[in-house]
Amino acid sequence: MYIFSFEKLDIWIESKSLTVLIYTLTQKFPEEEKFGLISQLRRATVSICSNIAEGTSRISDKDKAHFISISFSSTMEVLNQLILSFELNYLSEEDYIICRKKIESISNKLNALRKYILTKNN
Repeated sequence: MYIFSFEKLDIWIESKSLTVLIYTLTQKFPEEEKFGLISQLRRATVSICSNIAEGTSRISDKDKAHFISISFSSTMEVLNQLILSFELNYLSEEDYIICRKKIESISNKLNALRKYILTKNN
């Protein structure tokens, strides 16, 4: 089976792993959050890895950087929703800290990737 270039990126692998974790954690959220935080968190985390895949597949560096910026924005959206989930006692402190550490790593790598894309031809 052919492996596409984005599938080899550590940042994509990490963000996909966060997505799987978020899906698992949100299974424990209250049923009334099905169309609220559960849906928002899941869509935002999917957006992180999806925009990495789409962005790295673009031809122009400007397009690539744009999609990486969208991934970063989605990462911050996930962080915001995790803070709310933790404060609403939907997440344990342990799970919250694990997620925050993953988000810190992902956001740092997204910033580095975007910077690299924008400066590699200068």
